[in-house]
Amino acid sequence: MLIPIFVQLLYNETNSTFLSSASITVFIGILLILSNLEENKKLNLQQAFLLTTLSWLSIAVFGSLPFILSDLNLSFVDSLFESMSGITTTGSTIITNLDNAPKGILIWRASLQWLGGIGIIVMAITVLPLLNIGGMQLFRIEGSDTTEKILPKTREVTLIISIIYLTLTFACGIAYWVFGMSIFDSIAHSMTTIATGGFSTYSSSIGYFQNPKIEIVSIIFIILGSMPFIAYLKFVKGDKKIFFKDTQIKGLIYILIISVLLIFMYLMLNNKEYGFLENLRISTFNVVSILSGTGYVTADFSLWGKFPLIFFLFLMFVGGCAGSTTCGIKVFRFQILGHFILNQIKKLVYPRGIFSMKYNNEKISNTFIYSIITFVFLYFFIFFILAALLSLNGLDFVTALSGSASAISNVGPGLGEIIGPNGNFSDLPNFSKLSLSLGMLLGRLELFAVLVLFFPSFWKD
Repeated sequence: MLIPIFVQLLYNETNSTFLSSASITVFIGILLILSNLEENKKLNLQQAFLLTTLSWLSIAVFGSLPFILSDLNLSFVDSLFESMSGITTTGSTIITNLDNAPKGILIWRASLQWLGGIGIIVMAITVLPLLNIGGMQLFRIEGSDTTEKILPKTREVTLIISIIYLTLTFACGIAYWVFGMSIFDSIAHSMTTIATGGFSTYSSSIGYFQNPKIEIVSIIFIILGSMPFIAYLKFVKGDKKIFFKDTQIKGLIYILIISVLLIFMYLMLNNKEYGFLENLRISTFNVVSILSGTGYVTADFSLWGKFPLIFFLFLMFVGGCAGSTTCGIKVFRFQILGHFILNQIKKLVYPRGIFSMKYNNEKISNTFIYSIITFVFLYFFIFFILAALLSLNGLDFVTALSGSASAISNVGPGLGEIIGPNGNFSDLPNFSKLSLSLGMLLGRLELFAVLVLFFPSFWKD
Protein backbone atom coordinates (compact mmCIF):
# COMPACT_ATOMS: atom_id res chain seq x y z
CA MET A 1 0.00 0.00 0.00
CA LEU A 2 3.05 2.29 0.01
CA ILE A 3 2.88 2.58 -3.80
CA PRO A 4 -0.64 4.14 -3.82
CA ILE A 5 0.40 6.42 -0.94
CA PHE A 6 3.29 7.69 -3.07
CA VAL A 7 0.92 8.16 -6.04
CA GLN A 8 -1.49 10.08 -3.83
CA LEU A 9 1.30 12.46 -2.81
CA LEU A 10 2.37 12.83 -6.44
CA TYR A 11 -1.12 13.74 -7.64
CA ASN A 12 -2.12 15.80 -4.57
CA GLU A 13 -4.88 13.44 -3.46
CA THR A 14 -5.29 14.59 0.11
CA ASN A 15 -7.12 11.73 1.80
CA SER A 16 -5.98 9.06 4.23
CA THR A 17 -7.48 6.08 2.34
CA PHE A 18 -4.27 4.08 1.99
CA LEU A 19 -2.61 5.32 5.17
CA SER A 20 -5.59 4.08 7.19
CA SER A 21 -5.75 0.81 5.24
CA ALA A 22 -2.03 0.23 5.69
CA SER A 23 -2.25 0.93 9.43
CA ILE A 24 -5.05 -1.62 9.92
CA THR A 25 -3.20 -4.22 7.83
CA VAL A 26 0.13 -3.69 9.62
CA PHE A 27 -1.51 -3.86 13.05
CA ILE A 28 -3.18 -7.21 12.36
CA GLY A 29 -0.06 -8.47 10.57
CA ILE A 30 2.13 -7.72 13.61
CA LEU A 31 -0.34 -9.56 15.87
CA LEU A 32 -0.08 -12.62 13.60
CA ILE A 33 3.73 -12.45 13.60
CA LEU A 34 3.90 -12.15 17.40
CA SER A 35 1.64 -15.18 17.79
CA ASN A 36 3.76 -17.27 15.40
CA LEU A 37 7.33 -16.81 16.53
CA GLU A 38 8.24 -20.51 16.47
CA GLU A 39 11.05 -21.34 14.08
CA ASN A 40 11.50 -24.29 11.70
CA LYS A 41 7.81 -24.84 11.20
CA LYS A 42 6.89 -27.68 8.87
CA LEU A 43 3.72 -27.80 6.81
CA ASN A 44 1.70 -30.98 6.51
CA LEU A 45 -0.61 -31.58 3.55
CA GLN A 46 -3.75 -30.23 5.23
CA GLN A 47 -1.97 -27.05 6.32
CA ALA A 48 -0.61 -26.52 2.81
CA PHE A 49 -4.13 -26.60 1.36
CA LEU A 50 -5.44 -24.33 4.11
CA LEU A 51 -2.56 -21.88 3.66
CA THR A 52 -3.20 -21.74 -0.09
CA THR A 53 -6.87 -20.79 0.24
CA LEU A 54 -6.63 -18.50 3.28
CA SER A 55 -3.71 -16.56 1.78
CA TRP A 56 -5.77 -15.50 -1.22
CA LEU A 57 -8.92 -14.91 0.80
CA SER A 58 -7.14 -12.75 3.40
CA ILE A 59 -5.39 -10.68 0.72
CA ALA A 60 -8.77 -10.08 -0.94
CA VAL A 61 -10.29 -8.97 2.37
CA PHE A 62 -7.46 -6.59 3.29
CA GLY A 63 -7.22 -5.47 -0.34
CA SER A 64 -10.83 -4.31 -0.11
CA LEU A 65 -10.05 -1.79 2.67
CA PRO A 66 -8.89 1.02 0.33
CA PHE A 67 -12.09 0.65 -1.71
CA ILE A 68 -14.24 0.80 1.44
CA LEU A 69 -12.42 3.88 2.79
CA SER A 70 -12.19 5.69 -0.57
CA ASP A 71 -14.45 8.48 -1.86
CA LEU A 72 -16.11 6.06 -4.30
CA ASN A 73 -18.83 5.19 -1.75
CA LEU A 74 -18.53 1.45 -2.31
CA SER A 75 -20.23 -1.06 -0.02
CA PHE A 76 -18.32 -3.92 1.58
CA VAL A 77 -19.69 -6.38 -1.00
CA ASP A 78 -18.67 -4.11 -3.89
CA SER A 79 -15.23 -3.56 -2.36
CA LEU A 80 -14.68 -7.27 -1.79
CA PHE A 81 -15.79 -8.02 -5.36
CA GLU A 82 -13.36 -5.47 -6.80
CA SER A 83 -10.52 -6.70 -4.60
CA MET A 84 -11.21 -10.37 -5.37
CA SER A 85 -11.39 -9.55 -9.06
CA GLY A 86 -7.99 -7.87 -8.76
CA ILE A 87 -6.07 -10.47 -6.77
CA THR A 88 -7.46 -13.34 -8.88
CA THR A 89 -6.54 -11.37 -12.06
CA THR A 90 -10.15 -11.62 -13.26
CA GLY A 91 -10.66 -8.00 -14.32
CA SER A 92 -14.42 -7.67 -13.68
CA THR A 93 -15.20 -4.28 -12.16
CA ILE A 94 -18.04 -2.48 -10.40
CA ILE A 95 -16.50 1.02 -10.72
CA THR A 96 -18.61 2.86 -13.30
CA ASN A 97 -16.47 5.93 -13.98
CA LEU A 98 -12.82 4.87 -14.08
CA ASP A 99 -11.82 7.96 -16.08
CA ASN A 100 -12.40 10.16 -13.01
CA ALA A 101 -11.42 7.67 -10.30
CA PRO A 102 -8.57 8.64 -7.90
CA LYS A 103 -5.10 7.77 -9.19
CA GLY A 104 -4.31 5.97 -5.93
CA ILE A 105 -7.26 3.60 -6.43
CA LEU A 106 -6.34 2.99 -10.08
CA ILE A 107 -2.75 2.03 -9.23
CA TRP A 108 -4.01 -0.10 -6.32
CA ARG A 109 -6.22 -2.09 -8.71
CA ALA A 110 -3.23 -2.61 -10.99
CA SER A 111 -1.02 -3.60 -8.03
CA LEU A 112 -3.52 -6.22 -6.86
CA GLN A 113 -3.54 -7.85 -10.28
CA TRP A 114 0.24 -7.70 -10.57
CA LEU A 115 0.62 -9.39 -7.16
CA GLY A 116 -2.05 -11.95 -8.04
CA GLY A 117 -0.21 -12.77 -11.26
CA ILE A 118 3.16 -13.47 -9.66
CA GLY A 119 1.45 -15.21 -6.74
CA ILE A 120 -0.32 -17.78 -8.91
CA ILE A 121 2.85 -18.41 -10.96
CA VAL A 122 4.85 -19.29 -7.84
CA MET A 123 2.03 -21.41 -6.45
CA ALA A 124 1.51 -23.21 -9.78
CA ILE A 125 5.20 -24.14 -9.89
CA THR A 126 5.77 -25.01 -6.24
CA VAL A 127 2.63 -25.64 -4.16
CA LEU A 128 -0.14 -26.82 -6.53
CA PRO A 129 1.94 -29.61 -8.15
CA LEU A 130 2.76 -30.93 -4.67
CA LEU A 131 -0.94 -31.09 -3.85
CA ASN A 132 -1.64 -33.18 -7.00
CA ILE A 133 -4.44 -30.87 -8.13
CA GLY A 134 -6.03 -31.67 -11.49
CA GLY A 135 -2.85 -32.83 -13.20
CA MET A 136 -0.66 -29.99 -11.92
CA GLN A 137 1.77 -32.61 -10.56
CA LEU A 138 3.08 -32.79 -14.13
CA PHE A 139 4.83 -29.45 -13.49
CA ARG A 140 6.55 -30.43 -10.26
CA ILE A 141 10.06 -29.02 -10.09
CA GLU A 142 13.03 -30.95 -8.75
CA GLY A 143 13.54 -30.78 -5.01
CA SER A 144 9.89 -30.16 -4.07
CA ASP A 145 8.82 -33.74 -3.44
CA THR A 146 7.79 -33.25 0.18
CA THR A 147 5.77 -30.66 2.03
CA GLU A 148 8.77 -29.99 4.26
CA LYS A 149 10.62 -28.53 1.27
CA ILE A 150 7.86 -26.18 0.10
CA LEU A 151 9.08 -22.99 1.75
CA PRO A 152 12.84 -23.19 0.99
CA LYS A 153 12.18 -24.11 -2.65
CA THR A 154 9.51 -21.43 -2.97
CA ARG A 155 11.97 -18.74 -1.83
CA GLU A 156 14.53 -19.81 -4.42
CA VAL A 157 12.01 -20.04 -7.27
CA THR A 158 10.26 -16.81 -6.27
CA LEU A 159 13.52 -14.86 -6.59
CA ILE A 160 14.12 -16.01 -10.17
CA ILE A 161 10.44 -15.67 -11.14
CA SER A 162 10.30 -12.16 -9.64
CA ILE A 163 13.26 -11.00 -11.71
CA ILE A 164 11.72 -12.41 -14.91
CA TYR A 165 8.29 -10.98 -14.02
CA LEU A 166 9.72 -7.55 -13.21
CA THR A 167 11.76 -7.52 -16.42
CA LEU A 168 8.70 -8.30 -18.55
CA THR A 169 6.64 -5.67 -16.70
CA PHE A 170 9.35 -3.03 -17.16
CA ALA A 171 9.74 -3.84 -20.87
CA CYS A 172 5.96 -3.68 -21.36
CA GLY A 173 5.71 -0.33 -19.57
CA ILE A 174 8.51 1.16 -21.68
CA ALA A 175 6.84 -0.06 -24.89
CA TYR A 176 3.46 1.41 -23.86
CA TRP A 177 5.12 4.74 -23.03
CA VAL A 178 7.08 4.88 -26.30
CA PHE A 179 3.90 4.31 -28.32
CA GLY A 180 1.79 7.00 -26.71
CA MET A 181 0.65 6.23 -23.15
CA SER A 182 1.39 8.60 -20.28
CA ILE A 183 3.87 7.40 -17.66
CA PHE A 184 1.05 6.64 -15.20
CA ASP A 185 -1.05 4.75 -17.75
CA SER A 186 1.95 2.80 -19.04
CA ILE A 187 2.88 1.65 -15.51
CA ALA A 188 -0.71 0.69 -14.61
CA HIS A 189 -1.36 -1.12 -17.89
CA SER A 190 1.99 -2.92 -17.92
CA MET A 191 1.17 -4.41 -14.51
CA THR A 192 -2.25 -5.66 -15.62
CA THR A 193 -1.01 -6.82 -19.05
CA ILE A 194 1.73 -9.12 -17.75
CA ALA A 195 -0.69 -10.38 -15.09
CA THR A 196 -3.27 -10.99 -17.87
CA GLY A 197 -5.69 -9.25 -15.54
CA GLY A 198 -7.29 -6.58 -17.71
CA PHE A 199 -7.89 -3.75 -15.23
CA SER A 200 -7.55 -0.45 -17.08
CA THR A 201 -7.42 3.18 -16.01
CA TYR A 202 -10.32 3.99 -18.36
CA SER A 203 -13.85 2.64 -18.63
CA SER A 204 -13.36 1.95 -22.35
CA SER A 205 -10.22 -0.08 -21.57
CA ILE A 206 -7.46 -0.19 -24.24
CA GLY A 207 -10.03 1.08 -26.75
CA TYR A 208 -9.68 4.49 -25.09
CA PHE A 209 -6.34 5.09 -26.78
CA GLN A 210 -7.46 4.24 -30.34
CA ASN A 211 -3.84 3.35 -31.07
CA PRO A 212 -3.00 0.22 -33.15
CA LYS A 213 0.61 0.24 -31.90
CA ILE A 214 -0.54 0.07 -28.28
CA GLU A 215 -2.82 -2.84 -29.18
CA ILE A 216 0.10 -4.70 -30.82
CA VAL A 217 2.27 -4.16 -27.71
CA SER A 218 -0.60 -5.47 -25.60
CA ILE A 219 -0.95 -8.59 -27.79
CA ILE A 220 2.78 -9.37 -27.56
CA PHE A 221 3.05 -9.04 -23.78
CA ILE A 222 -0.25 -10.83 -23.06
CA ILE A 223 1.11 -13.81 -25.01
CA LEU A 224 4.38 -13.60 -23.04
CA GLY A 225 2.38 -13.59 -19.81
CA SER A 226 0.41 -16.61 -21.06
CA MET A 227 3.55 -18.72 -21.43
CA PRO A 228 4.46 -21.16 -18.63
CA PHE A 229 7.02 -19.44 -16.44
CA ILE A 230 8.72 -22.76 -15.81
CA ALA A 231 9.80 -22.43 -19.45
CA TYR A 232 11.40 -19.06 -18.63
CA LEU A 233 13.18 -20.75 -15.72
CA LYS A 234 14.54 -23.46 -18.02
CA PHE A 235 15.56 -20.84 -20.58
CA VAL A 236 17.50 -18.88 -17.95
CA LYS A 237 19.19 -22.12 -16.84
CA GLY A 238 20.44 -22.84 -20.37
CA ASP A 239 17.65 -24.59 -22.30
CA LYS A 240 17.48 -22.11 -25.19
CA LYS A 241 15.11 -24.22 -27.30
CA ILE A 242 12.45 -24.69 -24.64
CA PHE A 243 9.95 -22.32 -26.30
CA PHE A 244 10.13 -24.31 -29.55
CA LYS A 245 9.86 -27.81 -28.11
CA ASP A 246 7.46 -27.43 -25.16
CA THR A 247 4.21 -29.21 -26.05
CA GLN A 248 2.00 -26.82 -24.11
CA ILE A 249 3.48 -23.70 -25.72
CA LYS A 250 3.06 -25.20 -29.20
CA GLY A 251 -0.55 -26.04 -28.33
CA LEU A 252 -1.22 -22.46 -27.21
CA ILE A 253 0.23 -21.05 -30.45
CA TYR A 254 -1.85 -23.45 -32.59
CA ILE A 255 -5.04 -22.50 -30.72
CA LEU A 256 -4.25 -18.79 -31.14
CA ILE A 257 -3.57 -19.09 -34.87
CA ILE A 258 -6.69 -21.17 -35.60
CA SER A 259 -8.91 -18.93 -33.44
CA VAL A 260 -7.62 -15.71 -34.99
CA LEU A 261 -8.14 -17.09 -38.51
CA LEU A 262 -11.72 -18.12 -37.71
CA ILE A 263 -12.70 -14.72 -36.27
CA PHE A 264 -10.75 -12.91 -39.01
CA MET A 265 -12.57 -14.77 -41.80
CA TYR A 266 -15.89 -14.14 -40.06
CA LEU A 267 -15.19 -10.40 -39.82
CA MET A 268 -14.00 -10.21 -43.43
CA LEU A 269 -17.32 -11.71 -44.54
CA ASN A 270 -19.55 -9.75 -42.15
CA ASN A 271 -17.68 -6.55 -41.27
CA LYS A 272 -17.24 -4.41 -44.37
CA GLU A 273 -16.45 -1.30 -42.31
CA TYR A 274 -12.77 -2.23 -41.85
CA GLY A 275 -10.10 -3.42 -44.26
CA PHE A 276 -7.83 -6.47 -44.21
CA LEU A 277 -5.25 -5.24 -41.68
CA GLU A 278 -7.82 -3.65 -39.35
CA ASN A 279 -9.89 -6.84 -39.18
CA LEU A 280 -6.74 -8.89 -38.62
CA ARG A 281 -5.65 -6.66 -35.73
CA ILE A 282 -9.12 -6.58 -34.15
CA SER A 283 -9.44 -10.37 -34.45
CA THR A 284 -6.00 -11.01 -32.98
CA PHE A 285 -6.43 -8.60 -30.09
CA ASN A 286 -9.81 -9.91 -28.98
CA VAL A 287 -8.88 -13.59 -29.35
CA VAL A 288 -5.66 -13.10 -27.36
CA SER A 289 -7.47 -11.05 -24.71
CA ILE A 290 -10.31 -13.56 -24.21
CA LEU A 291 -8.23 -16.75 -24.48
CA SER A 292 -5.68 -15.50 -21.94
CA GLY A 293 -8.41 -14.25 -19.61
CA THR A 294 -7.06 -10.70 -19.78
CA GLY A 295 -10.34 -9.10 -20.76
CA TYR A 296 -9.05 -5.92 -22.39
CA VAL A 297 -11.52 -4.65 -24.98
CA THR A 298 -11.19 -2.39 -28.02
CA ALA A 299 -14.56 -3.10 -29.61
CA ASP A 300 -18.00 -4.30 -28.54
CA PHE A 301 -17.78 -7.84 -29.93
CA SER A 302 -21.32 -8.52 -28.69
CA LEU A 303 -22.47 -6.58 -31.79
CA TRP A 304 -20.59 -8.83 -34.22
CA GLY A 305 -23.19 -11.57 -34.29
CA LYS A 306 -23.90 -14.91 -32.59
CA PHE A 307 -20.89 -16.91 -33.78
CA PRO A 308 -18.22 -14.71 -32.07
CA LEU A 309 -20.20 -14.81 -28.80
CA ILE A 310 -20.37 -18.61 -28.75
CA PHE A 311 -16.76 -18.92 -29.87
CA PHE A 312 -15.49 -16.46 -27.24
CA LEU A 313 -17.47 -18.35 -24.58
CA PHE A 314 -15.56 -21.47 -25.62
CA LEU A 315 -12.22 -19.61 -25.49
CA MET A 316 -13.01 -18.45 -21.94
CA PHE A 317 -12.93 -22.07 -20.81
CA VAL A 318 -9.69 -22.97 -22.60
CA GLY A 319 -7.37 -20.40 -21.00
CA GLY A 320 -3.58 -20.31 -21.39
CA CYS A 321 -0.70 -22.44 -20.16
CA ALA A 322 -0.35 -23.94 -16.69
CA GLY A 323 2.27 -22.05 -14.68
CA SER A 324 1.42 -18.75 -16.35
CA THR A 325 -0.73 -15.84 -15.15
CA THR A 326 -3.69 -17.07 -17.22
CA CYS A 327 -6.70 -19.00 -15.96
CA GLY A 328 -9.27 -21.37 -17.43
CA ILE A 329 -9.01 -25.15 -17.77
CA LYS A 330 -5.53 -24.77 -19.34
CA VAL A 331 -4.13 -25.95 -22.66
CA PHE A 332 -2.30 -29.02 -21.32
CA ARG A 333 -5.51 -30.58 -19.99
CA PHE A 334 -7.19 -30.33 -23.39
CA GLN A 335 -4.10 -31.81 -25.03
CA ILE A 336 -4.02 -34.78 -22.65
CA LEU A 337 -7.76 -35.34 -22.98
CA GLY A 338 -7.30 -35.33 -26.78
CA HIS A 339 -4.57 -37.98 -26.48
CA PHE A 340 -6.78 -40.01 -24.14
CA ILE A 341 -9.73 -39.98 -26.58
CA LEU A 342 -7.47 -41.01 -29.48
CA ASN A 343 -6.07 -43.86 -27.39
CA GLN A 344 -9.58 -45.09 -26.59
CA ILE A 345 -10.43 -45.10 -30.31
CA LYS A 346 -7.22 -47.04 -31.07
CA LYS A 347 -8.13 -49.62 -28.43
CA LEU A 348 -11.48 -50.15 -30.14
CA VAL A 349 -9.74 -50.71 -33.47
CA TYR A 350 -6.88 -52.78 -32.01
CA PRO A 351 -8.30 -54.54 -28.89
CA ARG A 352 -5.02 -56.32 -28.16
CA GLY A 353 -2.85 -53.25 -28.68
CA ILE A 354 -0.98 -51.57 -25.84
CA PHE A 355 -0.85 -47.80 -26.14
CA SER A 356 1.10 -45.70 -23.68
CA MET A 357 0.57 -41.97 -23.31
CA LYS A 358 3.33 -39.39 -23.09
CA TYR A 359 3.35 -35.65 -22.59
CA ASN A 360 6.56 -33.65 -23.08
CA ASN A 361 8.36 -37.03 -23.26
CA GLU A 362 7.04 -38.03 -19.84
CA LYS A 363 4.89 -41.13 -19.45
CA ILE A 364 1.42 -40.43 -18.11
CA SER A 365 -0.29 -42.82 -15.69
CA ASN A 366 -4.00 -43.65 -15.63
CA THR A 367 -4.29 -42.00 -12.21
CA PHE A 368 -2.97 -38.78 -13.69
CA ILE A 369 -5.50 -38.92 -16.56
CA TYR A 370 -8.36 -39.62 -14.14
CA SER A 371 -7.40 -36.57 -12.06
CA ILE A 372 -7.64 -34.39 -15.19
CA ILE A 373 -11.00 -35.88 -16.21
CA THR A 374 -12.29 -35.28 -12.67
CA PHE A 375 -11.04 -31.68 -12.75
CA VAL A 376 -12.72 -30.90 -16.10
CA PHE A 377 -16.00 -32.51 -14.99
CA LEU A 378 -15.97 -30.57 -11.71
CA TYR A 379 -15.08 -27.36 -13.58
CA PHE A 380 -18.19 -27.54 -15.74
CA PHE A 381 -20.34 -28.76 -12.83
CA ILE A 382 -19.42 -25.70 -10.76
CA PHE A 383 -19.90 -23.51 -13.83
CA PHE A 384 -23.52 -24.69 -14.18
CA ILE A 385 -24.16 -24.41 -10.43
CA LEU A 386 -22.87 -20.83 -10.44
CA ALA A 387 -24.96 -19.98 -13.53
CA ALA A 388 -28.04 -21.44 -11.80
CA LEU A 389 -27.41 -19.31 -8.70
CA LEU A 390 -27.15 -16.19 -10.87
CA SER A 391 -30.38 -17.12 -12.66
CA LEU A 392 -32.14 -17.61 -9.32
CA ASN A 393 -31.10 -14.05 -8.47
CA GLY A 394 -32.99 -12.72 -11.48
CA LEU A 395 -30.28 -12.44 -14.14
CA ASP A 396 -31.13 -13.28 -17.75
CA PHE A 397 -29.77 -16.40 -19.47
CA VAL A 398 -26.86 -14.76 -21.34
CA THR A 399 -25.75 -12.71 -18.33
CA ALA A 400 -25.93 -15.70 -15.96
CA LEU A 401 -24.11 -18.06 -18.31
CA SER A 402 -21.35 -15.64 -19.35
CA GLY A 403 -21.00 -14.21 -15.83
CA SER A 404 -20.42 -17.70 -14.46
CA ALA A 405 -17.89 -18.45 -17.22
CA SER A 406 -16.04 -15.16 -16.75
CA ALA A 407 -15.80 -15.71 -12.98
CA ILE A 408 -14.62 -19.32 -12.88
CA SER A 409 -12.31 -18.72 -15.86
CA ASN A 410 -11.14 -15.36 -14.43
CA VAL A 411 -11.71 -13.54 -17.73
CA GLY A 412 -13.33 -10.23 -16.78
CA PRO A 413 -16.10 -9.01 -19.06
CA GLY A 414 -19.02 -11.25 -19.82
CA LEU A 415 -21.53 -11.15 -22.64
CA GLY A 416 -24.75 -9.21 -23.08
CA GLU A 417 -25.80 -5.66 -22.33
CA ILE A 418 -25.24 -5.69 -18.56
CA ILE A 419 -21.78 -7.25 -18.10
CA GLY A 420 -20.60 -7.20 -21.73
CA PRO A 421 -17.56 -5.33 -23.12
CA ASN A 422 -19.24 -1.95 -22.65
CA GLY A 423 -20.88 -2.73 -19.29
CA ASN A 424 -19.77 -3.69 -15.79
CA PHE A 425 -20.94 -5.61 -12.75
CA SER A 426 -22.17 -2.70 -10.62
CA ASP A 427 -25.88 -3.32 -11.27
CA LEU A 428 -25.82 -6.96 -10.17
CA PRO A 429 -27.49 -7.89 -6.85
CA ASN A 430 -25.20 -8.42 -3.85
CA PHE A 431 -25.88 -12.17 -3.81
CA SER A 432 -24.69 -12.40 -7.43
CA LYS A 433 -21.54 -10.42 -6.64
CA LEU A 434 -20.70 -12.69 -3.70
CA SER A 435 -21.39 -15.79 -5.81
CA LEU A 436 -19.11 -14.49 -8.55
CA SER A 437 -16.42 -13.63 -5.99
CA LEU A 438 -16.49 -17.23 -4.77
CA GLY A 439 -16.33 -18.40 -8.39
CA MET A 440 -13.24 -16.24 -8.99
CA LEU A 441 -11.48 -17.76 -5.97
CA LEU A 442 -12.37 -21.31 -6.99
CA GLY A 443 -11.20 -20.77 -10.56
CA ARG A 444 -7.94 -19.12 -9.54
CA LEU A 445 -7.00 -21.87 -7.07
CA GLU A 446 -7.81 -24.79 -9.40
CA LEU A 447 -11.05 -25.73 -7.57
CA PHE A 448 -9.73 -28.61 -5.43
CA ALA A 449 -7.50 -26.43 -3.27
CA VAL A 450 -10.67 -24.82 -1.89
CA LEU A 451 -13.25 -27.61 -2.10
CA VAL A 452 -11.14 -30.22 -0.30
CA LEU A 453 -11.24 -28.10 2.87
CA PHE A 454 -14.96 -28.89 3.24
CA PHE A 455 -14.50 -32.68 3.37
CA PRO A 456 -14.26 -33.94 7.00
CA SER A 457 -12.31 -37.01 5.88
CA PHE A 458 -9.52 -34.75 4.58
CA TRP A 459 -8.75 -33.57 8.12
CA LYS A 460 -8.36 -37.07 9.52
CA ASP A 461 -4.82 -38.41 9.88
